[in-house]
Amino acid sequence: MPSTVRDHRIVRRMASLPRSIMGGISRAMGDGMCLVGIGRRRTNQRAHFPSQPQDHVPQPRDHVVVPEEWSFLESFEQQYGTKHPFFYACRLGEAMKLAEQEHKFLLMYLHSPDHPFANVFCKETLCSELVTQFLDVNFVCWGALADRGEGLQMVATLSPATFPCCVVIAPASGESIAVLQQLEGPLSPAELVEILQRTLEEQGVAFGSAKAKQEEKIRTDRRLREEQDAAYLAALQIDKKKDKLTNLSSRERVQKPVESQNSTNYGRMGTNSTNVTKQHNKVNESSGEKQDKGIANKGSESQPTQILIRFPNGERREHTFLYTDKIQSIFSYIDSLGLPGIGNYRLISNFPRKAYGVDQMRMTLKEAGLYPKASVFLEPL
Repeated sequence: MPSTVRDHRIVRRMASLPRSIMGGISRAMGDGMCLVGIGRRRTNQRAHFPSQPQDHVPQPRDHVVVPEEWSFLESFEQQYGTKHPFFYACRLGEAMKLAEQEHKFLLMYLHSPDHPFANVFCKETLCSELVTQFLDVNFVCWGALADRGEGLQMVATLSPATFPCCVVIAPASGESIAVLQQLEGPLSPAELVEILQRTLEEQGVAFGSAKAKQEEKIRTDRRLREEQDAAYLAALQIDKKKDKLTNLSSRERVQKPVESQNSTNYGRMGTNSTNVTKQHNKVNESSGEKQDKGIANKGSESQPTQILIRFPNGERREHTFLYTDKIQSIFSYIDSLGLPGIGNYRLISNFPRKAYGVDQMRMTLKEAGLYPKASVFLEPL
């Protein structure tokens, strides 16, 4: 295959993203990434837009309004079939967030259907078995039409000299992306895989160190949480011992007057037996009332409170606590679930809005206003 661009050296530069795309990235982070059409194979990916067989020439049909997320995939599969790399049918921001979570680079393909090189590149290179398998394993792939929507915005941002255009992108902070490689013009399958493999090898070191830092941060947050749990449990044991000693002292103070009164009554000669019996009954009634109150108090302390916990990915968990439990108990329960991606966080109650973090760990659920029923949202920090 002839190639107009042969100098494909690694180029690392920063490119500022349009505000509309940045807004999409913010929504992807806040909404837990509502990716469209993520399936195992392309045949299961698009239930609403039936694909055409490969080499089939599409017939004229009535105009159908296709969502922007599907426009590239609809156009591409009509002309080239369903055997191609796994392109995520979603917004660019969602694809970038997914690449960051999977610790992979993003391969962006900007498709210009009318360009003279597009047909040969898509049929012979992009849809080849070699390229398809390589991209599915090593990249998160996202495609867009170069003349509309986010594809048009990225063409304005990256300013490719010709098409087809493939861009390797790494996540970056702020309103920018790190462009690691920008391939323009037709390439053979072997050439494309070789260049992308070299990009992975040369840029993967820096990407791997960033991944290692992120994993170390997760481990640090976990250790901090475990230390907080241990300190909380130690303090809880101390509180229980204090309560036990206090209860013992109270019982001793109640029992001593009863014993003294009984010995005095039985020690007096000539005391009317009826009066002794009455006084003894009064003491027993008084003791019985105190015991009943103690049982009532003990029952009130065991009153449950239902806590509904909502996670950023939309998942919900409900758990029963005692209203005398501390806020720390909710954190301990969440950590015990072992859910992926849960690092440092705080809890937010919906109405009235309150934040519960390290400073509120020793508050009881009743003191925190989470009794008898409450809903909280887990907010990552």
